[in-house]
Amino acid sequence: MKVSVQSVNFNIDKDLMNFVEKKVESLEKFNDNILGAEVFLKVQKTKEKENKISDLRIMIPGNDVVVKKHSKTFEEGISTAVDSLKRQLLKRKEKQKA
Repeated sequence: MKVSVQSVNFNIDKDLMNFVEKKVESLEKFNDNILGAEVFLKVQKTKEKENKISDLRIMIPGNDVVVKKHSKTFEEGISTAVDSLKRQLLKRKEKQKA
């Protein structure tokens, strides 16, 4: 699976890039038809502590699955987004079986 990571309003470091790729690639266990993934990491210029936005888009035949999370850190946002995507992929797989 090809994982595309883009950062907005900051420069991404190698550790964060590796973390994102590893987490997103773990989704392949839940759906064999994943064509690719796009990850957008953004920093909002606000006074709120949860100013980091993690936007994940998984491309599968038929419909894409998109999740957007606000968090204090990108690691936290990616983890919660991936968990949410896992649930959606499992639900979609169960529907196909029925």
